[in-house]
Amino acid sequence: MSEPSSFPIRYWAESDRPREKLALQGSQAVSDSELLAILLGTGSRSESALDLARRILSHFDYNLQAFSKANSAQLQKFRGIGSAKALTLVAALELGRRCRTQDPVLLTEVKSSHHVFELMQPLLGQLPHEEFWIIYLNNSNKVLHKAQLSKGGITGTVVDVRLVFKRALELGAVQAILCHNHPSGTLKPSEADIQLTKKLKQAGHLLDIKVLDHLIVTEVNYFSFADAGIL
Repeated sequence: MSEPSSFPIRYWAESDRPREKLALQGSQAVSDSELLAILLGTGSRSESALDLARRILSHFDYNLQAFSKANSAQLQKFRGIGSAKALTLVAALELGRRCRTQDPVLLTEVKSSHHVFELMQPLLGQLPHEEFWIIYLNNSNKVLHKAQLSKGGITGTVVDVRLVFKRALELGAVQAILCHNHPSGTLKPSEADIQLTKKLKQAGHLLDIKVLDHLIVTEVNYFSFADAGIL
């Protein structure tokens, strides 16, 4: 339903506001005009940001390729577009161009516990304190993200189970590998390590996120819960 041009977006139903729609429903649910309105931020007293966006795109026959070639001076010819808004649009369009010219990111595939050790040893192997990390993976065992979950003292660190899986859900990860270091150099898991691993595995099972392994890393070696058959 079309909104009156003099009716500010902030008074629209939340589900109709471009920014809130993007946050709640994702980028695929937002039209080209709505995306442009988000970049514009504001319209004028007589025209909402969305109506301004529609007017701009209609000038280019709603052809994004044609719109992407507009420069700052051309954009400022539209009523409601000053130098700041024009430069914001030019910057956004340039980012899009640069993105298209770059090679796609090649994700690292985890093939073994030793491969995990090679990934994490440079991060954890020589630390004088404990850190707990999570490696998040897709269903092809490819690394989506590595994240430090907590940082502690010489003998331990605290792990919040909720944060482990909150990040997994944000990333769309379906598998995870736990990893922490022992500054003492010992590879034997503590009872706390074993219980935490069980707790995280059970929590992941409820969310259909599989915990594949838990590694204890030292400067020169590692211990794998999966390899030891105690996961």
